[in-house]
Amino acid sequence: MPLVHLIRHGKPLSGWGDKGADPDPGLDAEGWAQAKAAADSLMAMPDHARPTGVASSPLQRCRDTAQPFAERLGLVPIIEPAVAEIPTPSDLAASERPAWLRRAFEGRWDEIVGDRDYGQWAQGVAAAAAARPGVAIFSHFVAINAAVSVAKGDPRVRQFEPGHCSITTFEIVDGRLVLVETGVSTQTSIL
Repeated sequence: MPLVHLIRHGKPLSGWGDKGADPDPGLDAEGWAQAKAAADSLMAMPDHARPTGVASSPLQRCRDTAQPFAERLGLVPIIEPAVAEIPTPSDLAASERPAWLRRAFEGRWDEIVGDRDYGQWAQGVAAAAAARPGVAIFSHFVAINAAVSVAKGDPRVRQFEPGHCSITTFEIVDGRLVLVETGVSTQTSIL
């Protein structure tokens, strides 16, 4: 069966709770080291599991994280907007985003308060991943949880806490994701 790997971005220069933070930060030095280690891990996979393509969220921290692996393959990452950050409600101030996200993360997709159907958003993340067999997709904490949630048929937003550069693997069966293994879980500052 074809596989797809979702990799959480490396440690960014700033986070959501940081006052005056860049809304689209790149990686800090630790994040770059994590990205290189993730590239090593992906390259070390057996031939049947090793990704042959690279896709990324449009956000800088994911594009930076994808860079070392893409360079090893001699590719330019495909930008995939469907695996970007969970969209914040348009009427929410940036300073309110961490609290909104913490509340969302404790519930179900259909309970998230906002100006869109977040269950549909989660389905879109999973569909985008399932459409890219053999690809390493560099994405975000909540988007990876969305893919796991859909694959498991579990409506809860919180599935696990993927660490920076953790690799979550799925099989693609009949155009749908089947969870093989979640990446390394770790405490994150958004929770």
